[in-house]
Amino acid sequence: MCSDVDGMHDQPHGTQEEDGAAPSRRAFLTAMTMAGGVAMAALPSVPAMAAPPADGPDASMTPDAALAEIVAGNARFVAGKPTAHLQDLSIIKARAAEGQWPVVGVLSCADSRVPVEMVFDEYIGRLFVTRIAGNITTPEIVASLEYGVAVLGLKALVVMGHSNCGAVKAAIDNPEVPGQISALFPAILPALYLARSKDAVIVTRTNALVQAATLVNASPVIEEKVKAGTLKVVAAVYDVATGKVDMLPVPADMLMRG
Repeated sequence: MCSDVDGMHDQPHGTQEEDGAAPSRRAFLTAMTMAGGVAMAALPSVPAMAAPPADGPDASMTPDAALAEIVAGNARFVAGKPTAHLQDLSIIKARAAEGQWPVVGVLSCADSRVPVEMVFDEYIGRLFVTRIAGNITTPEIVASLEYGVAVLGLKALVVMGHSNCGAVKAAIDNPEVPGQISALFPAILPALYLARSKDAVIVTRTNALVQAATLVNASPVIEEKVKAGTLKVVAAVYDVATGKVDMLPVPADMLMRG
């Protein structure tokens, strides 16, 4: 796989971040073509699902407010002043058996160093979390998040990569691996192409953006809510050393529709 990008390495690492330039629409389309359709650009449409309960506790919450909540929670986590653990027992007893009303969906890496609820200092039932190595989009991940959006009424989706990601490093190095581990690599290849670098920091950031854009591009359910202004989709990178999460808006030219 790495042979596909060897010709890019004459360019200086970090160009994308230093210039502040986002991957272009043409480059994004080219990258997805290289990936052989891994991003599932043509997922079938799904029938309408039931709306979340009208009396749900967060029916009036806006996407911006939902994102602000988890940003504030991450600030508490970084400061060593979390509060969610104080509420868990009462939430379990009073609400867990009744249903769930999460406000933010998260697509995170499966890495054990990324405890999503702790990172955002959220209590049980507040986040709808999907996890897979490399925080990549698959039909199953898209379907799960579509359920969260269409049925549970999520207000925001966050695709969160993290520093020192083993899946990203493996996709860059393309080593011999046992079993089906290499099945993860093609989905990360578009980020490697767009980053034009083997710098894991840059590829991790780009991969989060690519996967977030793919959620919108691959799902009419998600795209419709984004266009209506009732849902926001953003990327993020979690620093496993500091605990801080940096939010990354998805550039408009990475979105293929509309």
